[in-house]
Amino acid sequence: MKRTPLVVANWKMHGQSEWIKHYIHEFVKAVGKPGQCEIVLCPPFVYLSQLQVLLRETGLGMGAQNLHDSEQGAFTGEVSGPMLKEIGCSYVVVGHSERRRLFGETDAQVAAKFAAARLYSLVPILCVGENEAERAAGTTERIVQRQLDAVLHVCGIDAFAGAVIAYEPVWAIGTGVTATPAQAQAAHGFIRNYIASHSEASAGSMRILYGGSVRAGNAAELAQQQDVDGALVGGASLAAKEFLAICAGFTG
Repeated sequence: MKRTPLVVANWKMHGQSEWIKHYIHEFVKAVGKPGQCEIVLCPPFVYLSQLQVLLRETGLGMGAQNLHDSEQGAFTGEVSGPMLKEIGCSYVVVGHSERRRLFGETDAQVAAKFAAARLYSLVPILCVGENEAERAAGTTERIVQRQLDAVLHVCGIDAFAGAVIAYEPVWAIGTGVTATPAQAQAAHGFIRNYIASHSEASAGSMRILYGGSVRAGNAAELAQQQDVDGALVGGASLAAKEFLAICAGFTG
């Protein structure tokens, strides 16, 4: 099955209004309307409304960096799926390694957020991956399978059809170290094969992104790997030219 490449910019806690206006102007002027590659931008919550306006008729998509698993309630500081949908989001990142590591999100909480994204017609970008100690211990596949199983238990295999998984080798994020294309393919291949063991249809339609220090210099080589369908880009997405070059690497 041919899958359209997907490249997602995770701006994390970066950006201000004037910077965003300039970024979108320069990006759209250079890329025009994307065709062979789907491009999604995930700004901080407070800039979603601004980005919604700026992205009209550009062909670029918008996503959020997180969501709460409830529809509404007394959850100060949280944002729900219906709110994100209303503001124009199509995607939402769930279980990012920083959410797991810095904010203590558990597999069960991530699974609940994945379920909420599906319930409110948002495409979840489920982040999975191992840290340096787990990689050194040779437990990468066991860790990733545990993270996938948490979602499978709550949502079932059909929820993965059309979803997105981002493989994050945590040991390669922000360190300047990047998994080799062969290491990335090995992890992506394991993920697709594990989902295929439950449903080949879900595995075939699901896109798997690489999310470990993606740069313009390695995007094209990563894109050549059979099970690498795009990238979740952090720091490198903050420079419009660099992010454009990464997108170009996945368009062939």
